[in-house]
Amino acid sequence: MVKACLNGPRTRAEHDALPQSPAELAADAIAVRRAGAFAVHVHPRDASGVQTMDAAACDAAITAIRAAAPGLPVGLSTSEVIDPDPFARARAVTSWRRKPDFVSVNLSELGWAGIARAALHAGVAVEAGLATPADAEELASGPFSHQVIRALVEVDGGAEEARSVARLVPRGIHQLWHGYGERTWEVISAAGAAGIDVRVGLEDVLVLPDGRIAANNAELVTAAVEMIGRHA
Repeated sequence: MVKACLNGPRTRAEHDALPQSPAELAADAIAVRRAGAFAVHVHPRDASGVQTMDAAACDAAITAIRAAAPGLPVGLSTSEVIDPDPFARARAVTSWRRKPDFVSVNLSELGWAGIARAALHAGVAVEAGLATPADAEELASGPFSHQVIRALVEVDGGAEEARSVARLVPRGIHQLWHGYGERTWEVISAAGAAGIDVRVGLEDVLVLPDGRIAANNAELVTAAVEMIGRHA
């Protein structure tokens, strides 16, 4: 299965089809669902286009997506790139009136456990972002190993790097793999061969497997669905 990551921290200068406003995120949610995505991950923006965890922007994004694509799970980011203060990010999670279905929490970032705890207390599921073997070991040894809905194996390198992290994920935790840049497709192919879910979208990669610039998120999802389908 494929999760779509619609925008991330990217800007329109990187891709002119990058969705930012609630209406644009909602339109993309419809398109990627039709292309085969089972969920979306988004970074809401403020009025100036800067990514934010503030309640007004996050509530607006969630409301728009759910109105456009009822039943489609929606996740938000808690990355330190949005706000370097982990206490502020934890408070932000508890301030949302329209709760997302899940948030991603990166175990490589300072204060991740407090953010995960705040999310769980607010009734929001947690995806554990694992970029290194050390992150996977920390998940295995910590108190949240049986409370996360999935482990995101998210690596800068290729398939072998993903495998090195994945083999340390505690048994029984559902995994989803994704990469960054052109090596995204190497990671997706390896995950498909192993029967593991994947993530793709303009946050992670701007090009298709053949190197052409993707037109939009839906085209990336279609390519990922076709790639993992060849391993079915």
